[in-house]
Amino acid sequence: MNNQCGTSPIVGFRFTLSPMTSDFVSVIKGALKETNLQNVWRHTDDVSTVIRGRSEHVFDVAKAVLSHASKNGEHMSMSGTFSVGCPGDTAGDNLLDVTTDPVNGPVSTQYVSSQFALYPLGDAKYMDIIYEEIAFAKERGVFNDSMHYASGIHGDIEPVFSFYEATFDRVRAKTCHVVMTVTFSVNSPSHEGQQHA
Repeated sequence: MNNQCGTSPIVGFRFTLSPMTSDFVSVIKGALKETNLQNVWRHTDDVSTVIRGRSEHVFDVAKAVLSHASKNGEHMSMSGTFSVGCPGDTAGDNLLDVTTDPVNGPVSTQYVSSQFALYPLGDAKYMDIIYEEIAFAKERGVFNDSMHYASGIHGDIEPVFSFYEATFDRVRAKTCHVVMTVTFSVNSPSHEGQQHA
């Protein structure tokens, strides 16, 4: 088995949408249908969806899917894992030879609360890297709270996703195998009174 970090620039995101509504099927399918997926490879099964491609397109699609899924005001959760450099990754199932310009672009203003955990795998100084990115979140004005096993990030959907894309790319420039788990919560009853960042 290959235990060496991969060198492919392919970024992947496997995620699960959880609409808090009985009409969850149409919400999930509708969000995927309304999102422009032309610059990513996508596969959906009975548990989750995976998208693969260039970093900028993967984050663009993830943001658009969450925005479309939560636009009806229902409480929405999205949990997923971003990854690059996995030793078991393959060169197939990807779209890398495409424009660098995201095709979905900016989305409507929406307050998002989220939690993430960062794993710079194979780097002996991984804690230093993690602390640097927490400081980066504070600089960006999206840091919410420290907690066991995660860090809280919140604000408007645009700066929140801008932070996640930037921090993921910053870390992948330092170490070859990066995993980042993220859980987003939108339209939660507990968000009442929250201001957009």
